[in-house]
Amino acid sequence: MVRGVALLCGVCLVVIIGVTGIGWQGPSVTATFRNFLLDWEQQDYTTAATMTDGTPAVVASGLRSVYRQLGAEDLSLAMGQITVHGDDAQASFFASFDLGRGGLSWNYTGHVMLHRGSSGWRVVWSPSVIVPGLRAGNRLAVLTTMPRRAVLLDTQGRSLINRSPVIELGVKPGKVKHPLRTAEKLAKVTGLAQSDADEMSGQIEAWPPKKFLELVQLSPASYRQLRRALRKVPDLRHRRVVKRLFESAAPVVTGEVATETARTLIVDGEPYRPGTTVGLTGLQQAFQTKLAGKPTTSVVVQNAVGKQLRVLHRWQGGGGSDVRTTISGAVQQAAQAAMAGATAPAAIVAVRAGGGQILGVVRHSARGMPIVSPLDGRYQPGQSFTIVSSAALLASTPVTARTPVKCYKRNPVGQPFANVPAEPNLGTQPSFGTVFAHACSTAFAGLSLRLNSRELTDAAQAFGIGGAAWKLPIPAFPGVMNNPGNNAGKIAADTVGSGSVRVSPLDMALVAGAVDAGKWRAPLVLKQPAPAPVTASPRPELRPAVVTQLRELMRETVVSGAAKAADRRGVLLYGQVGTALLPGHPRLRAIWFVGFRGKVAFAVLVFAKSPAFSPAVEIAGKFAAGLPGGS
Repeated sequence: MVRGVALLCGVCLVVIIGVTGIGWQGPSVTATFRNFLLDWEQQDYTTAATMTDGTPAVVASGLRSVYRQLGAEDLSLAMGQITVHGDDAQASFFASFDLGRGGLSWNYTGHVMLHRGSSGWRVVWSPSVIVPGLRAGNRLAVLTTMPRRAVLLDTQGRSLINRSPVIELGVKPGKVKHPLRTAEKLAKVTGLAQSDADEMSGQIEAWPPKKFLELVQLSPASYRQLRRALRKVPDLRHRRVVKRLFESAAPVVTGEVATETARTLIVDGEPYRPGTTVGLTGLQQAFQTKLAGKPTTSVVVQNAVGKQLRVLHRWQGGGGSDVRTTISGAVQQAAQAAMAGATAPAAIVAVRAGGGQILGVVRHSARGMPIVSPLDGRYQPGQSFTIVSSAALLASTPVTARTPVKCYKRNPVGQPFANVPAEPNLGTQPSFGTVFAHACSTAFAGLSLRLNSRELTDAAQAFGIGGAAWKLPIPAFPGVMNNPGNNAGKIAADTVGSGSVRVSPLDMALVAGAVDAGKWRAPLVLKQPAPAPVTASPRPELRPAVVTQLRELMRETVVSGAAKAADRRGVLLYGQVGTALLPGHPRLRAIWFVGFRGKVAFAVLVFAKSPAFSPAVEIAGKFAAGLPGGS
């Protein structure tokens, strides 16, 4: 075996001094000591015990129990120096216990006495053979304590993690009759592995007998689901506490935490114990190590009743560090208030115009319906994409807000286009500003004949869609639009947002922000620690004259167009609406409002059976009205 070779090579380093008539005495004491270490390392405790002068059963039990007490995954032993004085010898060895726990290794130098009797050399047995200073009745233990989990903050430094009830499952070790049985049953109920149960059992045995040991933390909802099964776990206790852990003011961004196996975290190189609460999604997952901090792990000696006698080694941990996000508490609250009462799946994403900071994200779910993905969803934007295609038309063609165009009921441009929902009578030749304000798809399909693929893709890239070089620490989709080439039907479909274009609500909020500020900026969700700079490839710039006209068009949509229901006195709101089919759900449509008020740009997306713009427009109006002044 490889280990055996390592130990045999160690013989070459052995020095024997103070010997008279060395001859056979040297190899004899060396062989005895070497074989004892080999058998111990290979967990052949019965054979190792025969190399000692102790009672074999007692010696074997002592060697075996230490491995279990430490929860060790491996042990390596190497011989050191041997000094012989007549029939007595002193020897040293080097021990390395692999404690698992993210790669912790406990290393120490041991010392052994040997004596030559009628049957040859034997190790003089006492518990100190295992670890210097260990006495009869003592035991080793590994104690791991976790610091308080840090929290995610809004941009003003207030916690996004609300104080809420937490159910702590644990034990009073002195009342636990069978620690391993308790740990195994708890692990089975909560989804932990057998190896985690072994480690948890060690924690129970090592913990002070009268002090509550928290093993697992659950949200009240999770506890209710598992309560019946948890009642069958022997000697398990629970207590209700209040912590900043499970409830968030911005859950889409912060993500969720739950109890996971320690294996999840050992991948990150941290020695967390089973039952640790870890981040599963969002920023809780992305900054798990920073938020959780580092546990303090100690190898200690205890007496028979669990009193700690001394610390043999300690890996000092440290508390977690808070992470400050770009989320604005006021904007987030306005979004939540706007979403109150919603009956269909919906989402709002708000960003800072000109900066890209994500200010608020709210999602509403409805039973039996698909869930909106505010940051990483991939949806057709429908006519809300005419913000982009209008920029291309205004920059590349002699189109202005007053240019007369036609809004047909149907318009075949490479493929049939119809207005969904049906447009009111806009007259025989309404202005471009009017067809924009009423989101007339057939008009834009016809206007697309004035564009080429380069002009349309350049406009899309100027708004960050396609070829975007940005990355958030949480899943997000940067938007995409395929090059339509010279295919008139594909250019028309992309122009009205029903072709290859795929965006998330975040993408469209950034589009609105570009109109508001006159420039597109990649999204940010972190304020501290500062995000790493992203080297972005050059992208087309928005012309100031084009931006000015887009603002006028988007204001007209709210004042007299399809989003008129969102208009409020004293609220200067700009926007555009859209509707598109929802892939995989033939009876549902994606309903959009994309706009801005002040320096807050946002997108609203609602899943509805009706193609009417009203569900998104209603939420947008409430949100804009609820924003604090000067936002």
